[in-house]
Amino acid sequence: FLCSRSAAIHLAHIQDFPSSSDASLIVDSPILYCLRCAHTSWWPARAGHLPSWYTRAGARTFGVCLGAGPLGPYIPLKWIRHLPLDTHHATMLTRRVAGPAQQVGLAIWARAAGTLAPPRNTEFALLQDSDLAVFDSILGSGGVITDPHEVDPYNRDWMGKYRGRGRCVLRPRSTAQVSALLRHCSARRLAVVPQGGNTGLVGGSVPVHDEVVLSTGLMTTLLGFDPGSGALTAQAGAVLATLEAAARERGHAMPLDLGASGSCAIGGNVATNAGGIRLLRHGPLHGSVLGLEVVLAGGQVLDLLSSLRKDNTGYDLKQLFIGSEGTLGVITAVAIQCPAASPATSLAYLAVPSFKAAQQVLQAARQNLGELLSAFEFLDRESLEVAKQFLPGARDPLPGSDAPFFLVVEIAGSSEQHNAAMLEAFLESTMGEGRVLDGVVAQDSRQAGEIWALREGITEALRHRGAIYKYDLSFRVEEMYGVVGAARERLASAYPSGFLGGGAGSTAGSDTEHALKVVGYGHLGDGNVHLNISAPRYDAGLEALIEPWVYEFTAAHSGSISAEHGLGRMKAPCIGYSKPPEAVRLMRSIKAAFDPQGILNPYKVLPPE
Repeated sequence: FLCSRSAAIHLAHIQDFPSSSDASLIVDSPILYCLRCAHTSWWPARAGHLPSWYTRAGARTFGVCLGAGPLGPYIPLKWIRHLPLDTHHATMLTRRVAGPAQQVGLAIWARAAGTLAPPRNTEFALLQDSDLAVFDSILGSGGVITDPHEVDPYNRDWMGKYRGRGRCVLRPRSTAQVSALLRHCSARRLAVVPQGGNTGLVGGSVPVHDEVVLSTGLMTTLLGFDPGSGALTAQAGAVLATLEAAARERGHAMPLDLGASGSCAIGGNVATNAGGIRLLRHGPLHGSVLGLEVVLAGGQVLDLLSSLRKDNTGYDLKQLFIGSEGTLGVITAVAIQCPAASPATSLAYLAVPSFKAAQQVLQAARQNLGELLSAFEFLDRESLEVAKQFLPGARDPLPGSDAPFFLVVEIAGSSEQHNAAMLEAFLESTMGEGRVLDGVVAQDSRQAGEIWALREGITEALRHRGAIYKYDLSFRVEEMYGVVGAARERLASAYPSGFLGGGAGSTAGSDTEHALKVVGYGHLGDGNVHLNISAPRYDAGLEALIEPWVYEFTAAHSGSISAEHGLGRMKAPCIGYSKPPEAVRLMRSIKAAFDPQGILNPYKVLPPE
């Protein structure tokens, strides 16, 4: 059977069919598999020819035909092997469901999980006027937003890829208000999405269906700073750039630095375990966060807001909330260790002849610059060309270079003279060996800012260009760029005559309106590559060529499908590519212990059961 609609579908695992008759219906029917069915009106294959899109996209990647009929939205993986498919289709399907996905019974999306919402949990209550009245009584004037136009930005993610249907936004100012709100939502079983700056890239901070948005946007108070230890304490909604300025005024620095620092909130940073460009120097937030205040699903306040560096009493519960993406509790305050600010910072922008050379320069930097090294970033030629064309004010620091790769190397030390001497010796050595072709050292903060704006603005430039398929992956450093090359080859092979009127893998320096571009950049010092595939619009066939192939490639190279962006809605069905079944089962038990009704950020992080 073929579906009579052209819509995204997904394939997921459930324990069994609703009835044996349903099972026999599937097993005895000549079902064909398509990417674009989410409809109950199916065409018998013998009744007509296959639609053109099936031969174009379905022959390469496809999923099980699904609908809202008696079988519900899922087809169990265990029945797939019994379906009467021809050899080609059976081989394709087996390849797509084997491995980690089948082991944990997680969902495999033929399109991104965000573009097709998982079914709404019918156990969640629907928002009523009586609920709004309670919220008003807790928050007072301006604390509850219900106007559709004002609610809309809270329903949309930063990239415009994910959109929910939430009708209400709650804006508390205190932990006590958050507690009262969650106490009511728990009693009514209303699903809630915690939201900070809404700068996430995997759909983790916006509703999937009609969940209530709990925004920390008004919880922005700097609660304290200990000059002796450098411990800064703030409410969860405090904007990272504001905290950076506060720490700098006190001779310290925040231990993370993100491109979205002007809008992201510290609570969201912690909830997603954000990394950033200086993780190489400061390490992950698991080591920098000293304490947290968290409100649990039932409204209980868990006060772990200690600023002590050492506390070895029992389980370190705060670690569970770092990277939990709001699924275990709502972070309302953070205590974080701020290191002393370095008096002098130097920055170099380098051109290198190959990715192998980039690795060698990193090794040399670790050996020769040692503790001075604070950031080591890379971008490929394609990233540079997109930034130059679509990022307002972007300038090429080395306009005469045709190198395929570029590095941004930052050191921070006690004096400018010492930095200059160390950097000069390092560059003389690497250029003499041919590992660095050309380079420029920023002469002042303005030039340094321009270089960082170029590197950090690549995502913004890609957004101006069109649709973005973003993948935040980590590998061993020597293997991390392989996924970029493999993606280019895969898409060029699939679209030899171009994609939607343009060429796949356009040459550097050219940029037609409809060309696909595959770009790679990221944190070389951490083994974290940002694979971005830019297209004129989101397209089901293109997305199906990318996913789950990109996750299969990552798993095959022992990488992680999420280095720093989290799983959110986009990657929740795919956690099995990076975590074994036992780990996923343990995560479910932790979720059940902290949030028995599952009301906190549902449909995120963990795959559907």
